[in-house]
Amino acid sequence: MSNETVDYAPIAPNAKRLLWAGFMAILAAGVGAAVRGGIFTNWSREFGFTATQLGLIGGAGFTGFCFGIIIAGLLVDKIGYGKVVLVAFALHILSAIVTFGATTPQNAEQMLTWGMFIFAFANGTLEGVANPLVATLFPKQRTHYLNILHASWPAGLVIGSVAGWILGDRMNLSWKIQLAVYLVPTLGYGLMFLGQKFPKSEASLKGTKFGEMLKDVGIIGAAVICYLLALFFAETLHLGNTVGYVVGGALLLTVGVITKFSMGSFLLFVLFVTHMLLGAVELGTDGWIQNITGNLFTPEQGKFLFIWTSAIMFTLRFCAHWVEKTLKLSPIGLLLICAVIASVGLRLSSGVQTFTMALIALGIYAVGKTFFWPTMLAVASDRFPRTGAVAISIMGGIGMLSAGMLGGPGLGYGKDRFAAEALNASNPAAYAEVKVATPSKFLFFSEVNAIDGKKLADAKDAKVRDPKQAAIVAADQAGDRATLKADSYIPAVMAAIYLCLFIYFKSIGGYKVLTLADEERAEKA
Repeated sequence: MSNETVDYAPIAPNAKRLLWAGFMAILAAGVGAAVRGGIFTNWSREFGFTATQLGLIGGAGFTGFCFGIIIAGLLVDKIGYGKVVLVAFALHILSAIVTFGATTPQNAEQMLTWGMFIFAFANGTLEGVANPLVATLFPKQRTHYLNILHASWPAGLVIGSVAGWILGDRMNLSWKIQLAVYLVPTLGYGLMFLGQKFPKSEASLKGTKFGEMLKDVGIIGAAVICYLLALFFAETLHLGNTVGYVVGGALLLTVGVITKFSMGSFLLFVLFVTHMLLGAVELGTDGWIQNITGNLFTPEQGKFLFIWTSAIMFTLRFCAHWVEKTLKLSPIGLLLICAVIASVGLRLSSGVQTFTMALIALGIYAVGKTFFWPTMLAVASDRFPRTGAVAISIMGGIGMLSAGMLGGPGLGYGKDRFAAEALNASNPAAYAEVKVATPSKFLFFSEVNAIDGKKLADAKDAKVRDPKQAAIVAADQAGDRATLKADSYIPAVMAAIYLCLFIYFKSIGGYKVLTLADEERAEKA
């Protein structure tokens, strides 16, 4: 047996079963997310939501993830993986009950928001188990096996999209029946995790205290997640900026006390900020892409394009190790190339006029975004072993909370703003007639009175459109194109950050995987 084979061997006999159990758990999250993205139109038509409202509801399907993954990351080595999985299973069932309680325009926004939040919390709890588990099981091939683990996300997107297409577009069944499909893989992961023995991380085995695990995160790393949590309390829970920032500040102070006011690693801080951008562009775009491409072409073509990009991601995530070896890339080099490709793909997508060109442009974008999420987790795990499950759990929380607070609502706001501006420029009278009274807003950007969701749906559904309806539909499509164009700047910024990181690692002798002993020696030096 070669040394390479020994090095690459997993550390537990049931490693592959645990890997595929984690795969099934994230698959459930992907199925739910895909179906949700496909029924936005149903919710808009049934309850009269604007794109910003839909963005906030869809965003709750990400924000809850942050709380789930961080709490799970902090507790999994203390109370055991099995108990955490059991909690997640129960929450997945509860989320279905709450979501299906949306029956009237009066209660729909609240029930859907909380249903999506609970769903996301369960997803985060599971990923708080799966990410550190796989990183621990395969310490010499983290990039490879974390990419395999997260191939389940696009697989779930494909299954959810196909289910939505068959059950919704073909069979015209209720959106509630479509959404219930995610309960099938939920039962699957419950059975696969049942009765299994779980390993512990290197930090946990050596008895590293919680304060030491958080030391590399420190104040500057915690500031990233605390800022997003402040937005969550202010915007999603409608508590206002003052309460939101007080809560965020209190959490930051708590981290300071626990870590004895360690500033943390600047490298980890940069990774956190980059993952915040990553979550906004990857998951935020995933949440809207069916809706956007369905508007530019037909709803069925929009679903097919979503399936197309997800299938590309699913296939390529099994090839991360091969890509690294063949192209002789470090994980940072892989991320740099992917960011450039993703930016180009989104920019091309904003200008497509034919379905064939959409296949090409979105295919390019899919290749670019494929390795983002799991490779970032691998980098954090490779470079900061002392943090155990904590750093990658916080990183996952940052990505999902960013998708919920920045990506989903931001793209929804962009659609509202760009469409309203286009309609006001082409047909001011039509805009005055169809704009909603309550303006849409996002962060520090100017408020905009969006096009009413029901009136937009009526214009799209009209078999023969009058000039006003034609202007509304054209403006909505112009808003979608402008939103994709704006979205393309995010991976461009990420590419600049990865380039700086690539240069940094070159300057210190290259990228390498660190052990806990390496970190301890570096501190003593």
